[in-house]
Amino acid sequence: MIKDFFLGFIRIHILFHASQAPVYGAELTRELARHGYNISPGTLYPVLHSLEEQGLLRTYGEVVEGKVRKYYAITRRGREALTEARKKIKELVDEVMVNENDK
Repeated sequence: MIKDFFLGFIRIHILFHASQAPVYGAELTRELARHGYNISPGTLYPVLHSLEEQGLLRTYGEVVEGKVRKYYAITRRGREALTEARKKIKELVDEVMVNENDK
């Protein structure tokens, strides 16, 4: 169950960072590690592919240092999902943190 929660958080992190600028796998791995999510490529890429299949991200290739790097950019649908997630996150944090502080 905890793993499912964290995968949800990771999906939101990915959408957020892709909303700032297109991202690529190694960059996301480092960024997620900065937030305490040490995930392997075997975990990250299926999440990215799932977000792409859902129409939340789109991909394109760009040559960097002689190699094609696959970038992930947020779509309109992805922005809408992120906006909705932000509302739900705020509601959850407000509720959980208020109750935590009341103890």
